Amino acid sequence: MYSMTTDILTPRRRAILAFIRERIALHGQPPSLAEISQAFGFASRSVARKHILALTEAGHIEVQAHQARGIRLVAQAGRAELVQVPLLGRVAAGVPIDPDVGLHDHLALDVRLFSRVPDYLLEVQGDSMLEEGILDGDLVGVQRLPDARNGQIVVARLDGEVTIKRFEQGREGIRLLPRNPAYQPIEVGPDRDLVIEGVFCGLVRR
Repeated sequence: MYSMTTDILTPRRRAILAFIRERIALHGQPPSLAEISQAFGFASRSVARKHILALTEAGHIEVQAHQARGIRLVAQAGRAELVQVPLLGRVAAGVPIDPDVGLHDHLALDVRLFSRVPDYLLEVQGDSMLEEGILDGDLVGVQRLPDARNGQIVVARLDGEVTIKRFEQGREGIRLLPRNPAYQPIEVGPDRDLVIEGVFCGLVRR
């Protein structure tokens, strides 16, 4: 259940709030107005500024003046909001591995740990996402989505095997990028079968 202030936000503003949370979770800093405008296809920064003002008035964020990245999340008052999230198998942070999918457990987690409410968790195997702070043994939250934006961390099924990587799509095609210099990017040619299973939305370390 979302708070009342979240419920009255428009879908676009909820998406912008999720984008801000995601950028903070993944990069350690909020997006600039220019980056929000680019991500959502706004014609100018003034459109992004209007949405940011609405989120500020709703109490979700605060903005520090005269800073390009002055957006700060505001902790919502009240008790922890727990959801039961299923733990389903493993995901490779390294060379893709055969899926080990099946219900292993349920964990009661506070949704405030995540930039989006996760549909399920996967246990990380490997260290290819080390520079993103995703370590071997971590439980990553995944929201089911069939598509990804450029730069998002995704759980992907490549030729039937599952991996977690940063998604990059350019003129030369799609690449799945590790965040550890010991690993090479995975080039996804037209002869390969790629399915986006979902996007990374936070982690739990046990």
